Amino acid sequence: MAPSATVEPKPRQGPVRSALERLIAAREIEPDPLQRHLADRLDALDRRLSAEIGASKKSALGWLFGKKREADPVKGLYVYGDVGRGKSMLMDMFFRQTAVAAKRRVHFHAFMAEVHERIGEHRRAHKNGEVRGDDPIPPVAAAIAAQSRLLCFDEFTVTDIADAMILSRLFKALFANGLVLVATSNVAPDALYPDGLNRQLFLPFVEVLKKHAETFELAGAEDYRLAFLGEEDVYLDSRDPSAAERIDAAWERLLGGGRETTASLSVKGRTIPVPRAGNGAARFAFEDLLKRPLGAQDYLALARRFHTLVVEDVPVMGEAERNEAKRFITLVDTFYDAGRRLVVSAEAPANALYQGRSGTEAFEFDRTASRLFEMRSSEYLERANGEQTREG
Repeated sequence: MAPSATVEPKPRQGPVRSALERLIAAREIEPDPLQRHLADRLDALDRRLSAEIGASKKSALGWLFGKKREADPVKGLYVYGDVGRGKSMLMDMFFRQTAVAAKRRVHFHAFMAEVHERIGEHRRAHKNGEVRGDDPIPPVAAAIAAQSRLLCFDEFTVTDIADAMILSRLFKALFANGLVLVATSNVAPDALYPDGLNRQLFLPFVEVLKKHAETFELAGAEDYRLAFLGEEDVYLDSRDPSAAERIDAAWERLLGGGRETTASLSVKGRTIPVPRAGNGAARFAFEDLLKRPLGAQDYLALARRFHTLVVEDVPVMGEAERNEAKRFITLVDTFYDAGRRLVVSAEAPANALYQGRSGTEAFEFDRTASRLFEMRSSEYLERANGEQTREG
């Protein structure tokens, strides 16, 4: 009798890969070899962090005091690729499953706003003679690293020169203090802060980042979440009793199993809060977005960050709401020109949303209504999806 063939046991799946396979088995997402590869990479990172903690954690801060003796420090992971590829979903799985207790998940812009606040506090304390040293970066970095061994950034992007100018020194100090970074972004490290003012001063940060975090491109031609949005999903009558339920369902499809969070944008030194965000989509009530004194640069920043914008409860506007109507016109123009998606719930058809008869808004709103109608078409949705895929 011929000897039976030896069957090699399959390698044990880590928690991130297992969570991903459960979603695939439940048919909530399609199987994707690159997503599986990324899940395995995240599990490998978690195993290394866990092993390090197990070897050095003799006290609550053992990882902090022992890390400088480590000859081979743990490298983080910088994941970039097309919108809708599952970057945030997989990072959230990793964050939930990791054994690291000293961890933090935060949107990049919220983190940088906090850093600037800490720097300001240190400078005030130094001026008052309360602390030594006029350089705020080392103590700020040490304080952040003392609180978090693992830092997870969603949607890493650099648009603010104030951020760009301190990132190199800040993260060099953070990494020296043992911090491990996991981040998602739409662009590769070398494409961060494109055409930014004084970009040459920002470039050392790119080298610091690549030295301390491996890069992983989650490439792909299809945006799985957006494929589920049809023409009937992108302009809803808010007076319809089912409208709220339908827009919630569209939002869940956009999240694609990922976690909803808050976000913020920094535009010319101003911070724009995004109350609901996830997986490259943002959601606003009309009052939160169109009653604020925002302009074209703000909407352009939104279009650059998010592939889909959901705006709820757009009212019929008259001459008393000319400012809101003008902002809405600008918002639609910006997203149309950028090839982005708008999901709108409104209390009237697009051609009846503005009732004013004087001023330029009445004339301009005809174009807005036409564009909103075109943005509902399958041709526009398919074209927009193609643009987003090329942009990454």
